[in-house]
Amino acid sequence: MSKTRQTALSLSKFFLVALAAVTLGACSSHPPAPSAAASADYSYKIGPGDNLNIVVWRNPELSMSVPVRPDGKISAPLIDDLNAMGKDSTSLARDIEKELGKFIRDPVVTVIVTGFVGPYSEQIRVIGEAAKPQILAYKQKMTILDVMIAVGGITDFADGNHATILRTSENNAQYTVRLKDLVKRGDVSANVEMKPGDVLIIPQSWF
Repeated sequence: MSKTRQTALSLSKFFLVALAAVTLGACSSHPPAPSAAASADYSYKIGPGDNLNIVVWRNPELSMSVPVRPDGKISAPLIDDLNAMGKDSTSLARDIEKELGKFIRDPVVTVIVTGFVGPYSEQIRVIGEAAKPQILAYKQKMTILDVMIAVGGITDFADGNHATILRTSENNAQYTVRLKDLVKRGDVSANVEMKPGDVLIIPQSWF
């Protein structure tokens, strides 16, 4: 092997090792994710793709099931383009009552959400070396173990113990999580709660 080729290989090896060290160092600079994160007063917010059952008491002709359109609005009998995105079911029911009150006397409305998707700002995103990277609807008390089950775990190439949570609800604060310990070794102490809008980033191992 020529001296030039040996030098090139040495430089390439040094670069990979250095890059791995920088990457691992950057990951370790993040604090571990707190085990508890869910808010006790969390209320589900309606988002595009949700299905809503609207029940108008004593007015069955106005009761129906409607989807939330991609623009976050709904249309129903006597109601045109009412914004639903970001509201809870009770707030939306009151808004529908105001609209129907223009046509019928003292309407009483109940909204039941089905087919949960939620607004984009509250969805959980899993990217990187997950078996099935995807977007999930947030659920109260959802943990990272729930997320791992939904995405089928991590790949053989994942650097699971240097995965991070990007917490958009905390001004993009970043926390480390130990996915390998949790998924591969069954260490339940590595399980932590998620928050609405979290992004789980699973890097690839350099070795």
